[in-house]
Amino acid sequence: MKKVVLAYSGGLDTSIIVKWLQDTYKCEVVTFTADIGQGEEVEPARAKAIAAGVSEIYIEDLREEFARDFVFPMFRANAIYEGEYLLGTSIARPLISKRLVEIAGEVGADAISHGATGKGNDQVRFELNAYALNADIQVIAPWREWDLSSRESLMNYAQQHGIEIDYQKQGKKSPYSMDANLLHISYEGDILEDPWAEPEADMWRWTVSPEDAPDKAEYVELSYKNGDITAINGEQMSPATVMEWLNKHAGSHGIGRDDIVENRFVGMKSRGCYETPAGTVMLKAHRAMESLTLDREAAHLKDELMPKYAKMIYNGFWFAPEREMLQAAIDQTQASVNGTVRLKFYKGNVIIVGRKSANSLFNEKIATFEDDKGAYDQKDAAGFIKLNALRLRLKALK
Repeated sequence: MKKVVLAYSGGLDTSIIVKWLQDTYKCEVVTFTADIGQGEEVEPARAKAIAAGVSEIYIEDLREEFARDFVFPMFRANAIYEGEYLLGTSIARPLISKRLVEIAGEVGADAISHGATGKGNDQVRFELNAYALNADIQVIAPWREWDLSSRESLMNYAQQHGIEIDYQKQGKKSPYSMDANLLHISYEGDILEDPWAEPEADMWRWTVSPEDAPDKAEYVELSYKNGDITAINGEQMSPATVMEWLNKHAGSHGIGRDDIVENRFVGMKSRGCYETPAGTVMLKAHRAMESLTLDREAAHLKDELMPKYAKMIYNGFWFAPEREMLQAAIDQTQASVNGTVRLKFYKGNVIIVGRKSANSLFNEKIATFEDDKGAYDQKDAAGFIKLNALRLRLKALK
Protein backbone atom coordinates (compact mmCIF):
# COMPACT_ATOMS: atom_id res chain seq x y z
CA MET A 1 0.00 0.00 0.00
CA LYS A 2 1.26 3.47 -0.91
CA LYS A 3 -1.76 5.60 -0.01
CA VAL A 4 -4.90 4.93 2.05
CA VAL A 5 -7.97 7.14 2.58
CA LEU A 6 -9.23 6.86 6.15
CA ALA A 7 -12.70 7.80 7.42
CA TYR A 8 -11.42 10.00 10.23
CA SER A 9 -13.29 11.54 13.16
CA GLY A 10 -10.31 12.59 15.26
CA GLY A 11 -11.57 10.42 18.12
CA LEU A 12 -9.78 7.64 19.95
CA ASP A 13 -10.09 4.84 17.40
CA THR A 14 -9.29 6.75 14.22
CA SER A 15 -6.47 8.75 15.82
CA ILE A 16 -4.78 5.47 16.64
CA ILE A 17 -5.56 4.02 13.21
CA VAL A 18 -3.60 6.83 11.49
CA LYS A 19 -0.44 5.84 13.38
CA TRP A 20 -1.14 2.13 13.00
CA LEU A 21 -1.57 2.41 9.23
CA GLN A 22 1.62 4.44 8.92
CA ASP A 23 3.62 1.90 10.94
CA THR A 24 2.01 -1.31 9.65
CA TYR A 25 1.67 -0.53 5.94
CA LYS A 26 4.40 2.16 5.65
CA CYS A 27 1.86 4.14 3.66
CA GLU A 28 0.69 7.72 3.31
CA VAL A 29 -2.64 8.32 5.04
CA VAL A 30 -5.26 10.70 3.63
CA THR A 31 -7.97 11.61 6.14
CA PHE A 32 -11.61 12.30 5.31
CA THR A 33 -13.85 13.91 7.93
CA ALA A 34 -17.53 14.41 7.11
CA ASP A 35 -19.72 16.95 8.83
CA ILE A 36 -23.12 15.25 8.73
CA GLY A 37 -24.54 17.17 11.65
CA GLN A 38 -22.88 15.44 14.59
CA GLY A 39 -23.19 18.68 16.56
CA GLU A 40 -19.48 19.07 17.21
CA GLU A 41 -16.81 21.06 15.45
CA VAL A 42 -15.04 19.01 12.80
CA GLU A 43 -12.18 21.45 12.25
CA PRO A 44 -10.23 20.21 15.31
CA ALA A 45 -9.81 16.98 13.34
CA ARG A 46 -7.58 18.95 10.96
CA ALA A 47 -5.13 19.90 13.71
CA LYS A 48 -5.05 16.33 15.00
CA ALA A 49 -4.44 14.97 11.51
CA ILE A 50 -1.61 17.45 10.90
CA ALA A 51 -0.05 16.48 14.25
CA ALA A 52 -0.19 12.85 13.12
CA GLY A 53 1.78 13.66 9.97
CA VAL A 54 -1.13 13.73 7.53
CA SER A 55 -0.60 16.09 4.59
CA GLU A 56 -3.80 15.49 2.58
CA ILE A 57 -6.85 16.31 4.68
CA TYR A 58 -10.46 16.37 3.47
CA ILE A 59 -13.07 18.02 5.72
CA GLU A 60 -16.46 18.41 4.07
CA ASP A 61 -19.85 19.77 5.07
CA LEU A 62 -22.25 17.10 3.81
CA ARG A 63 -25.27 17.98 5.95
CA GLU A 64 -27.54 19.02 3.10
CA GLU A 65 -26.60 16.07 0.90
CA PHE A 66 -27.10 13.71 3.82
CA ALA A 67 -30.56 15.07 4.65
CA ARG A 68 -31.74 15.54 1.05
CA ASP A 69 -30.40 12.41 -0.66
CA PHE A 70 -30.37 9.85 2.14
CA VAL A 71 -32.56 10.70 5.17
CA PHE A 72 -35.53 12.24 3.33
CA PRO A 73 -35.85 9.37 0.78
CA MET A 74 -35.71 6.89 3.67
CA PHE A 75 -38.54 8.65 5.51
CA ARG A 76 -40.72 8.58 2.40
CA ALA A 77 -40.74 4.83 3.06
CA ASN A 78 -41.54 5.26 6.80
CA ALA A 79 -38.53 3.03 7.40
CA ILE A 80 -38.02 1.61 10.88
CA TYR A 81 -35.99 -1.51 11.75
CA GLU A 82 -37.51 -4.14 14.04
CA GLY A 83 -40.32 -1.76 14.96
CA GLU A 84 -38.10 0.65 16.91
CA TYR A 85 -34.80 1.68 15.34
CA LEU A 86 -34.93 4.72 13.04
CA LEU A 87 -31.68 3.75 11.29
CA GLY A 88 -29.65 6.79 12.31
CA THR A 89 -26.24 5.17 12.00
CA SER A 90 -27.20 2.91 9.10
CA ILE A 91 -28.26 5.70 6.73
CA ALA A 92 -25.06 7.71 7.26
CA ARG A 93 -22.72 4.94 6.12
CA PRO A 94 -23.53 4.93 2.38
CA LEU A 95 -22.71 8.64 2.08
CA ILE A 96 -19.40 8.24 3.90
CA SER A 97 -18.56 5.20 1.77
CA LYS A 98 -19.43 7.12 -1.38
CA ARG A 99 -17.04 9.96 -0.53
CA LEU A 100 -14.28 7.57 0.58
CA VAL A 101 -14.39 5.87 -2.82
CA GLU A 102 -14.54 9.19 -4.67
CA ILE A 103 -11.62 10.68 -2.73
CA ALA A 104 -9.58 7.50 -3.25
CA GLY A 105 -10.04 8.01 -6.98
CA GLU A 106 -9.13 11.69 -6.77
CA VAL A 107 -5.86 11.17 -4.85
CA GLY A 108 -4.86 7.87 -6.48
CA ALA A 109 -5.13 5.86 -3.26
CA ASP A 110 -4.70 2.09 -3.17
CA ALA A 111 -7.30 1.48 -0.46
CA ILE A 112 -9.81 2.94 1.97
CA SER A 113 -9.95 2.31 5.72
CA HIS A 114 -12.47 2.67 8.54
CA GLY A 115 -12.60 2.32 12.31
CA ALA A 116 -15.55 -0.08 12.57
CA THR A 117 -15.04 -3.12 14.77
CA GLY A 118 -15.20 -6.72 13.62
CA LYS A 119 -18.22 -7.29 15.84
CA GLY A 120 -20.49 -4.63 14.43
CA ASN A 121 -22.70 -3.76 11.49
CA ASP A 122 -20.73 -0.72 10.34
CA GLN A 123 -17.88 -2.74 8.84
CA VAL A 124 -20.45 -4.46 6.64
CA ARG A 125 -22.17 -1.21 5.68
CA PHE A 126 -18.97 0.65 4.84
CA GLU A 127 -17.62 -2.16 2.72
CA LEU A 128 -20.77 -3.32 0.92
CA ASN A 129 -21.54 0.25 -0.10
CA ALA A 130 -17.94 0.82 -1.20
CA TYR A 131 -17.83 -2.37 -3.30
CA ALA A 132 -21.15 -1.41 -4.92
CA LEU A 133 -19.49 1.78 -6.19
CA ASN A 134 -16.02 0.39 -6.98
CA ALA A 135 -15.74 -3.37 -7.40
CA ASP A 136 -11.94 -3.27 -7.17
CA ILE A 137 -11.56 -1.06 -4.10
CA GLN A 138 -9.36 -2.48 -1.35
CA VAL A 139 -10.42 -2.09 2.28
CA ILE A 140 -8.27 -2.08 5.41
CA ALA A 141 -10.20 -2.75 8.62
CA PRO A 142 -7.69 -2.43 11.49
CA TRP A 143 -10.02 -3.90 14.10
CA ARG A 144 -9.91 -7.17 12.14
CA GLU A 145 -6.12 -7.12 11.95
CA TRP A 146 -4.50 -5.63 15.04
CA ASP A 147 -4.18 -7.10 18.53
CA LEU A 148 -5.79 -4.17 20.33
CA SER A 149 -8.90 -5.74 21.84
CA SER A 150 -10.42 -3.14 24.18
CA ARG A 151 -10.78 0.57 24.78
CA GLU A 152 -8.22 0.30 27.57
CA SER A 153 -5.67 -1.20 25.17
CA LEU A 154 -6.37 1.66 22.77
CA MET A 155 -5.75 4.20 25.52
CA ASN A 156 -2.46 2.51 26.37
CA TYR A 157 -1.43 2.52 22.70
CA ALA A 158 -2.20 6.23 22.47
CA GLN A 159 -0.13 6.95 25.54
CA GLN A 160 2.82 4.89 24.29
CA HIS A 161 2.86 6.66 20.92
CA GLY A 162 2.16 10.18 22.17
CA ILE A 163 -1.26 10.41 20.51
CA GLU A 164 -3.34 13.18 22.05
CA ILE A 165 -6.84 12.07 23.04
CA ASP A 166 -9.38 14.51 24.44
CA TYR A 167 -10.68 12.27 27.21
CA GLN A 168 -7.17 11.31 28.20
CA LYS A 169 -6.29 14.99 28.46
CA GLN A 170 -9.21 15.43 30.84
CA GLY A 171 -8.04 12.50 32.95
CA LYS A 172 -10.97 10.25 32.10
CA LYS A 173 -12.21 7.96 29.38
CA SER A 174 -15.44 8.02 27.41
CA PRO A 175 -17.86 5.53 29.01
CA TYR A 176 -19.80 4.97 25.81
CA SER A 177 -19.18 4.28 22.16
CA MET A 178 -21.15 7.05 20.46
CA ASP A 179 -22.13 7.97 16.92
CA ALA A 180 -23.93 11.16 15.96
CA ASN A 181 -25.33 12.86 12.87
CA LEU A 182 -28.33 15.01 11.93
CA LEU A 183 -30.69 12.10 12.46
CA HIS A 184 -29.53 10.72 15.79
CA ILE A 185 -26.95 10.09 18.47
CA SER A 186 -26.33 6.53 19.65
CA TYR A 187 -24.81 5.10 22.82
CA GLU A 188 -23.34 1.63 23.32
CA GLY A 189 -20.97 -0.02 25.78
CA ASP A 190 -20.18 0.43 29.50
CA ILE A 191 -23.26 -0.20 31.69
CA LEU A 192 -25.46 -0.51 28.60
CA GLU A 193 -23.93 -3.93 27.99
CA ASP A 194 -26.28 -5.13 30.74
CA PRO A 195 -29.77 -5.06 29.16
CA TRP A 196 -31.30 -4.75 32.65
CA ALA A 197 -29.35 -1.61 33.60
CA GLU A 198 -31.18 1.70 33.20
CA PRO A 199 -29.20 4.35 31.32
CA GLU A 200 -27.65 7.03 33.49
CA ALA A 201 -29.58 10.30 33.47
CA ASP A 202 -26.55 12.34 32.43
CA MET A 203 -25.85 10.13 29.40
CA TRP A 204 -28.46 11.83 27.21
CA ARG A 205 -27.20 14.86 25.29
CA TRP A 206 -29.93 16.00 22.88
CA THR A 207 -33.13 15.50 24.87
CA VAL A 208 -34.38 16.52 28.27
CA SER A 209 -36.07 13.93 30.42
CA PRO A 210 -39.82 13.86 29.72
CA GLU A 211 -40.33 14.48 33.45
CA ASP A 212 -38.39 17.74 33.13
CA ALA A 213 -39.92 18.82 29.82
CA PRO A 214 -42.06 21.99 29.68
CA ASP A 215 -45.55 21.79 31.14
CA LYS A 216 -46.92 23.65 28.11
CA ALA A 217 -47.29 21.92 24.76
CA GLU A 218 -45.70 23.38 21.61
CA TYR A 219 -47.79 23.38 18.44
CA VAL A 220 -45.98 22.85 15.13
CA GLU A 221 -47.12 22.77 11.49
CA LEU A 222 -45.12 20.79 8.93
CA SER A 223 -45.70 21.42 5.22
CA TYR A 224 -45.15 18.57 2.76
CA LYS A 225 -44.43 18.42 -0.95
CA ASN A 226 -44.01 15.05 -2.66
CA GLY A 227 -43.54 13.37 0.71
CA ASP A 228 -40.79 15.72 1.98
CA ILE A 229 -41.03 18.45 4.62
CA THR A 230 -40.45 21.81 2.94
CA ALA A 231 -41.53 24.26 5.64
CA ILE A 232 -42.09 24.52 9.39
CA ASN A 233 -44.76 26.91 10.67
CA GLY A 234 -44.93 28.40 7.19
CA GLU A 235 -41.21 29.13 6.95
CA GLN A 236 -39.44 27.48 4.01
CA MET A 237 -36.44 25.42 5.09
CA SER A 238 -33.82 23.18 3.49
CA PRO A 239 -33.81 19.48 4.47
CA ALA A 240 -30.86 19.87 6.87
CA THR A 241 -32.40 22.98 8.46
CA VAL A 242 -35.68 21.10 8.94
CA MET A 243 -33.87 18.38 10.85
CA GLU A 244 -31.83 20.82 12.94
CA TRP A 245 -35.01 22.69 13.91
CA LEU A 246 -36.88 19.53 14.83
CA ASN A 247 -33.95 18.15 16.83
CA LYS A 248 -33.82 21.33 18.91
CA HIS A 249 -37.54 21.79 19.50
CA ALA A 250 -38.59 18.15 19.85
CA GLY A 251 -35.53 17.40 22.01
CA SER A 252 -36.48 20.20 24.37
CA HIS A 253 -39.78 18.36 24.99
CA GLY A 254 -38.12 15.01 25.74
CA ILE A 255 -39.03 13.49 22.37
CA GLY A 256 -36.92 10.85 20.66
CA ARG A 257 -35.35 8.65 23.35
CA ASP A 258 -35.20 4.92 22.70
CA ASP A 259 -33.61 1.93 24.44
CA ILE A 260 -33.32 -1.07 22.11
CA VAL A 261 -31.97 -4.60 21.94
CA GLU A 262 -31.52 -5.17 18.22
CA ASN A 263 -30.39 -8.02 16.01
CA ARG A 264 -27.15 -7.15 14.25
CA PHE A 265 -26.52 -8.39 10.72
CA VAL A 266 -23.39 -10.20 11.92
CA GLY A 267 -25.52 -12.41 14.16
CA MET A 268 -25.38 -11.12 17.73
CA LYS A 269 -27.88 -9.11 19.73
CA SER A 270 -26.80 -5.65 20.81
CA ARG A 271 -28.24 -3.18 23.29
CA GLY A 272 -28.09 0.48 22.35
CA CYS A 273 -29.73 3.74 23.35
CA TYR A 274 -30.69 6.36 20.81
CA GLU A 275 -31.84 9.95 20.66
CA THR A 276 -33.71 10.68 17.43
CA PRO A 277 -35.91 13.75 18.00
CA ALA A 278 -36.26 14.85 14.36
CA GLY A 279 -36.74 11.30 13.09
CA THR A 280 -39.43 10.51 15.65
CA VAL A 281 -41.41 13.56 14.53
CA MET A 282 -40.80 12.94 10.82
CA LEU A 283 -42.07 9.36 10.96
CA LYS A 284 -45.24 10.25 12.84
CA ALA A 285 -46.03 13.31 10.72
CA HIS A 286 -45.33 11.60 7.39
CA ARG A 287 -47.66 8.74 8.23
CA ALA A 288 -50.34 11.29 9.13
CA MET A 289 -49.91 13.04 5.78
CA GLU A 290 -50.07 9.72 3.93
CA SER A 291 -53.17 8.65 5.85
CA LEU A 292 -55.02 11.51 4.21
CA THR A 293 -53.59 11.36 0.70
CA LEU A 294 -52.63 7.78 -0.17
CA ASP A 295 -54.97 5.16 -1.58
CA ARG A 296 -55.61 2.35 0.90
CA GLU A 297 -53.98 -0.45 -1.09
CA ALA A 298 -50.96 1.68 -2.01
CA ALA A 299 -50.50 2.56 1.66
CA HIS A 300 -50.88 -1.06 2.77
CA LEU A 301 -48.43 -2.31 0.14
CA LYS A 302 -45.92 0.30 1.29
CA ASP A 303 -46.31 -1.00 4.84
CA GLU A 304 -45.69 -4.56 3.67
CA LEU A 305 -42.56 -3.57 1.77
CA MET A 306 -41.18 -1.26 4.46
CA PRO A 307 -39.56 -3.93 6.70
CA LYS A 308 -37.64 -5.26 3.68
CA TYR A 309 -36.56 -1.74 2.75
CA ALA A 310 -35.48 -0.97 6.33
CA LYS A 311 -33.54 -4.22 6.53
CA MET A 312 -31.69 -3.36 3.31
CA ILE A 313 -30.52 -0.08 4.82
CA TYR A 314 -29.65 -1.67 8.17
CA ASN A 315 -27.60 -4.39 6.48
CA GLY A 316 -25.70 -2.04 4.15
CA PHE A 317 -27.48 -2.44 0.80
CA TRP A 318 -28.31 1.21 0.06
CA PHE A 319 -26.68 1.08 -3.38
CA ALA A 320 -28.08 -2.37 -4.18
CA PRO A 321 -30.51 -2.71 -7.12
CA GLU A 322 -33.30 -4.02 -4.91
CA ARG A 323 -33.21 -0.91 -2.70
CA GLU A 324 -33.16 1.36 -5.75
CA MET A 325 -36.08 -0.57 -7.24
CA LEU A 326 -38.13 -0.15 -4.06
CA GLN A 327 -37.17 3.51 -3.83
CA ALA A 328 -38.53 4.15 -7.30
CA ALA A 329 -41.85 2.55 -6.31
CA ILE A 330 -41.99 4.47 -3.03
CA ASP A 331 -41.19 7.80 -4.68
CA GLN A 332 -43.94 7.23 -7.25
CA THR A 333 -46.50 7.08 -4.42
CA GLN A 334 -45.38 10.41 -3.01
CA ALA A 335 -46.66 12.65 -5.82
CA SER A 336 -49.90 13.18 -3.89
CA VAL A 337 -48.34 13.42 -0.40
CA ASN A 338 -48.72 17.19 -0.19
CA GLY A 339 -50.26 19.35 2.50
CA THR A 340 -49.83 20.29 6.14
CA VAL A 341 -49.74 18.29 9.36
CA ARG A 342 -50.38 20.02 12.68
CA LEU A 343 -48.98 18.37 15.78
CA LYS A 344 -47.94 19.19 19.30
CA PHE A 345 -44.91 18.28 21.37
CA TYR A 346 -45.59 17.44 25.00
CA LYS A 347 -43.65 15.49 27.63
CA GLY A 348 -41.94 13.07 25.25
CA ASN A 349 -44.95 12.70 22.96
CA VAL A 350 -45.61 13.69 19.35
CA ILE A 351 -49.38 14.14 19.05
CA ILE A 352 -51.10 14.60 15.70
CA VAL A 353 -53.92 17.15 16.02
CA GLY A 354 -54.71 17.98 12.40
CA ARG A 355 -53.93 17.38 8.75
CA LYS A 356 -55.08 18.98 5.48
CA SER A 357 -54.29 18.57 1.80
CA ALA A 358 -55.53 19.59 -1.63
CA ASN A 359 -54.96 15.91 -2.49
CA SER A 360 -57.06 14.63 0.40
CA LEU A 361 -59.01 11.44 -0.27
CA PHE A 362 -61.15 12.01 2.81
CA ASN A 363 -64.73 12.73 1.73
CA GLU A 364 -66.76 14.24 4.54
CA LYS A 365 -70.01 13.84 2.64
CA ILE A 366 -69.55 10.08 2.55
CA ALA A 367 -67.86 9.59 5.96
CA THR A 368 -70.30 11.73 7.95
CA PHE A 369 -72.43 10.26 10.75
CA GLU A 370 -75.08 12.83 9.91
CA ASP A 371 -77.49 12.76 6.93
CA ASP A 372 -75.32 12.13 3.85
CA LYS A 373 -78.16 13.04 1.46
CA GLY A 374 -77.73 9.84 -0.52
CA ALA A 375 -73.95 10.08 -1.04
CA TYR A 376 -73.60 6.52 0.25
CA ASP A 377 -76.22 3.77 0.09
CA GLN A 378 -75.82 1.68 3.25
CA LYS A 379 -77.79 -1.17 1.65
CA ASP A 380 -74.78 -1.83 -0.61
CA ALA A 381 -72.89 -3.17 2.41
CA ALA A 382 -75.14 -6.23 2.68
CA GLY A 383 -73.97 -7.77 -0.61
CA PHE A 384 -70.38 -6.81 0.11
CA ILE A 385 -70.53 -8.65 3.43
CA LYS A 386 -72.23 -11.72 1.99
CA LEU A 387 -69.68 -12.14 -0.78
CA ASN A 388 -66.81 -11.84 1.68
CA ALA A 389 -68.54 -14.23 4.06
CA LEU A 390 -69.22 -16.93 1.43
CA ARG A 391 -66.05 -18.97 2.01
CA LEU A 392 -66.48 -18.63 5.77
CA ARG A 393 -70.08 -19.87 5.59
CA LEU A 394 -69.09 -22.80 3.37
CA LYS A 395 -66.44 -23.80 5.91
CA ALA A 396 -68.95 -23.42 8.76
CA LEU A 397 -71.38 -25.74 6.95
CA LYS A 398 -68.78 -28.49 7.09
